[in-house]
Amino acid sequence: MNFKKKILRWNDWIAFALLSFIWGTSFILIKKSLVAFDSMQVASLRILIATLAFTPVFIFNLKKINFRIWYKYLIVGLAGGGIPPFLFSLAQTKVSSSLAGALNTLTPIFTLILAVIIFRNKIDLKKSLGVAIGLVGAFIMIYSTNSEFTGGVFYSSLIVLAAILYGFNVNLVKKFFNDHDPTVLTAASFMFFGPFSIIILLNGDFFEVMRTDSSALFSLASVTLLSLFSTVLATVLFFRLVQRSNALFASSVSFMAPFVALIWGLLDGETFNFIYILSLILILTGVYLTRNNNKS
Repeated sequence: MNFKKKILRWNDWIAFALLSFIWGTSFILIKKSLVAFDSMQVASLRILIATLAFTPVFIFNLKKINFRIWYKYLIVGLAGGGIPPFLFSLAQTKVSSSLAGALNTLTPIFTLILAVIIFRNKIDLKKSLGVAIGLVGAFIMIYSTNSEFTGGVFYSSLIVLAAILYGFNVNLVKKFFNDHDPTVLTAASFMFFGPFSIIILLNGDFFEVMRTDSSALFSLASVTLLSLFSTVLATVLFFRLVQRSNALFASSVSFMAPFVALIWGLLDGETFNFIYILSLILILTGVYLTRNNNKS
């Protein structure tokens, strides 16, 4: 194993900044997608567009895919890209995009928790403290954020559930697909559940909305950007960044993305208070303490 420290180059920093911007922008794009479409349609469109974008990758790499374990691809795909889009879209009908972006930073914490519970990984005092601080921050944010929306606690909990699924996905990938090309894995996973999104669109009023709602094209453009950039491009960019730099540096995107989401929220007229900022600091402190300090 090569323990040589990787030197960060200027293009690594550009990729880092771009990834932070893309992921931080995804929440305002969900919000704008919901202007014309309902939550089911937004999630289905996001999945369908990503599936279409990943199709060439899937076809080109057919020989690398082990179809005998199709169910593992399906489980990983549902946890990482199949169920969370529905949770985020439904949640953001009632909570702000900036709050969604902040709560999404819980993913690294739940990744660690699930690694301990399911896969019996060991956890030291520092990481245990990080988990506790992060969860306290999330609890305060959910129960004290003043929002113009109703039902904030339940809908905020949907975002927490999505973060849990993301954490579950990371652990599953590490267990079942640790030696796989992550881009090919993502493409294959989408092929096993993505086509079903067509059924949801056909059984709703999507085409009626496209014909009658003047804001439909704007929402369609928003969900297209969301899918192509936040799902497709961000997936490739993140794993490339891990390979070119290191996992610790790449995972630091979780510190920048919520602030991008917050800025977009403020520009869109969303409000926040001091407790919101305090809670976000607590969550990010928890994330920092739970990170792996291996720089290789």
